[in-house]
Amino acid sequence: MTVITDAAENVAGAGVPGSGRVRRLTGRDKIVLGLMVGIPTLLHVVLVWVPTLVSVLLSFTRWDGIGGLATIKFIGVQNYSTMFTVSPTFWPAVQHNVIWLVFFVLLPTPFGVFLAYQLDKSIRFTRFYQTAIFLPVVISAAVTGFIWQTIYDPDNGLVNSILGTNKPGGTYIEWLGNSHLNLWAVLVAASWKQAAYIMILYLAGLKGADPSLREAAALDGASEWQTFMRVTFPALKPINIIILVVTIIESLRAFDLVYVVAGTNGTKPGLELLSILIANNILGESSLVGYGSALAVVLLVISLAPILSYVFQTFRKEQQS
Repeated sequence: MTVITDAAENVAGAGVPGSGRVRRLTGRDKIVLGLMVGIPTLLHVVLVWVPTLVSVLLSFTRWDGIGGLATIKFIGVQNYSTMFTVSPTFWPAVQHNVIWLVFFVLLPTPFGVFLAYQLDKSIRFTRFYQTAIFLPVVISAAVTGFIWQTIYDPDNGLVNSILGTNKPGGTYIEWLGNSHLNLWAVLVAASWKQAAYIMILYLAGLKGADPSLREAAALDGASEWQTFMRVTFPALKPINIIILVVTIIESLRAFDLVYVVAGTNGTKPGLELLSILIANNILGESSLVGYGSALAVVLLVISLAPILSYVFQTFRKEQQS
């Protein structure tokens, strides 16, 4: 009876607002809290911050990864100088990343928003459509790459079969082997997943939006396009910012699909990307760990710009509210 009474008093003191009693953490509570906070923090520091700082330090060195740490030689900013002035692949990779970003902003991202807006309506089989469209996000990048390799196969692929270019006398098209076409072919494949990802994000935002805003616009005689552009789109500004940040990050970290589709470690001409250069320099046969780390630092700095902008706007809104 005494145990039950003490438990009831603890619950009443800790759970009832205004009771004036504050429950102190027991030794067991402190251990559990310490483990819940400490383990994720330790993993984050070890797996994220330590490699990041090590990469920054290695970017000022020359090291092939062989012979231990004693073989590391400090060379200052020579890696960065080589990257910006001498390297024949750095600026093409930057250009391709920019093309990737512009392509994502202009085509798959608006298309994903369009799909979300249509699926937000009361239509039949909407759950089936959502599942079917979201499927590319669930499928691994390796499987997606193999699917598109089959589609772009010059002999028996779907694209050449539809165009008739794989028949005798036809114009043979190497979609992944032609340096003028392979980037655009991979962008189409990447858009399959990007549009589905944006669709889910925007659909979640539409589900949380106030429906009375659209109803009021409809009563005022606004068309569906006017309602979306003047009411729905401005009301979903936080989601729009998130989608923009996600699009930029996805464009910068594009790697897995290109690596699988291109083959030859992603080193085909026309498919140079910063992430591919980083992997090939650090893990490739050349083992230029210092130069690869410098590339990684440049990519990190570029990636931090949209992330810090989003975080700054979020904190500013919280302070204003």
